[in-house]
Amino acid sequence: MTQGVSAAASTLQRPALWTIPVYTGSAEALDAKAHALGERLALIASRHAQARFASSLAAEDMVIADAILRSPAAVRERFSIFTLQTGRLHAETLAVLDAIDTRYGYAVQAYEPDLQAVEQFVAQYGLNGFYDSVEARKACCGVRKVAPLNRALDGAQAWLTGQRREQAVTRLDLPFEEQDAARGIPKYNPLTDWTEAEVWAYLQRHDVPVNALHAKGYPSIGCEPCTRAVRVGEDVRAGRWWWESKDTKECGLHEQNIKQH
Repeated sequence: MTQGVSAAASTLQRPALWTIPVYTGSAEALDAKAHALGERLALIASRHAQARFASSLAAEDMVIADAILRSPAAVRERFSIFTLQTGRLHAETLAVLDAIDTRYGYAVQAYEPDLQAVEQFVAQYGLNGFYDSVEARKACCGVRKVAPLNRALDGAQAWLTGQRREQAVTRLDLPFEEQDAARGIPKYNPLTDWTEAEVWAYLQRHDVPVNALHAKGYPSIGCEPCTRAVRVGEDVRAGRWWWESKDTKECGLHEQNIKQH
């Protein structure tokens, strides 16, 4: 009996985790948002013969992937989708690659970090040295994410991301189109003005495959050791690099566009 009471008390004390938000808008409003997204993709396609979409395989990026892969051929063929296989992703994240292939018949290209660069990072900082300082964490992101991104974007005329203004204090002024000064190409954020509820309403309406971690309290998903579930009321990116200040929570992919070789 005592064990049962203790177990019940333990369950009650567990913090409530983030859950998929409920969309309270109309179906017409959501359809208008989706139509506007399609128009944005068509605009990008009209400007660039080779635009590349950097997908984290999380919720926002699955909205864009679905919209691209269901677009008319004249638009779809202007885009290629890639992801950064950092070597430290969750198994659930990697499973999304198979889900995309199964659903759309499309193979997302994966870019991996240079093995020697990873070994040099580990030798200098330790395998999990990114916990020790912002400098070390950004060095890890530089090796595992930024350098592969640079290879992925070599020769691209433009690139796309799944960023939204609502996600973080570092993204409050995020425009639809900006200039990647380091690479000399435009960078587009087609979901910049979307809300979290709109993202999930779209995914559910179109039955888009999603990362299984979302159902376990993960609204934003990165590398496994740098991501945790988020409690109710926390910022949606609170689970990313949770040991740092919210003002430093960028990996370098979208911060200052510093190109590294």
